[in-house]
Amino acid sequence: MSSASTLLLEVEGLGVSYGALVALDAVDWHVGAGEILGIIGPNGAGKSSCYDAVTNLTPRRGRVRLANEDVTAVAPDRLATRGLKRAFQQNAFFHDLSVAENMLTVLQDRYGTGLLATIMTPWREAARRQEARVSGRDLLLRFGIPEELHDLRPTNIPYGSQRMLSIALAYGSGAKVLMLDEPAAGLGGADMAKLIALLRELKAEGLGLVVIEHHMDLIMAVADRIVVLDQGKRLATGTPREIQADARVLEAYLGRAE
Repeated sequence: MSSASTLLLEVEGLGVSYGALVALDAVDWHVGAGEILGIIGPNGAGKSSCYDAVTNLTPRRGRVRLANEDVTAVAPDRLATRGLKRAFQQNAFFHDLSVAENMLTVLQDRYGTGLLATIMTPWREAARRQEARVSGRDLLLRFGIPEELHDLRPTNIPYGSQRMLSIALAYGSGAKVLMLDEPAAGLGGADMAKLIALLRELKAEGLGLVVIEHHMDLIMAVADRIVVLDQGKRLATGTPREIQADARVLEAYLGRAE
């Protein structure tokens, strides 16, 4: 378990209701720097509602703290600028832009300049643009997207590279906590190996990673701790070994009791 000094994201008493339906009920969890937290559970367990609630995309109860700061009332875009980033289950990119242009778009918070600066100091703007291009290329390579794909549109690159691009775009100019929703969906073989290597690399750099995943081999291989949700409640939490041995989890999620 992370010590208090390394905690990056803390969720306390998280609840979501849609009319009479309680999608999430008093859920607690946390993730620290250099840690991967897996969130698993059957369909309808409340996993996506949990992500929407943490990132303030849906009305909810409870508290959210990011790097020891209460961010419960902070708007979703402001959460991103503070370092809480999220990649969605479906690939998300600008279809009419090239892979490289997609990357440049999400780097504007770091390299963009205002209209006045562009008019008054065009040489500085050109230098910043070149710096952004180099940074974007390096980030794409870091996320496993080879340079020969950078000038193509996202829909024209292999599916595995599309998944990595979605993660790279969510990460953008950097993150404290990166939340991934089923990053392994549709992946296998070499693409799965690349994803595992990337997650471990990001962890080694001190990110807090929260991963919703149905692919049990992946989550058991990379997660430091796992939270199991069932019917909107936290059913269990522990290391992968502890979760695999938990009779409640075997019955509710894995579908078999020892």
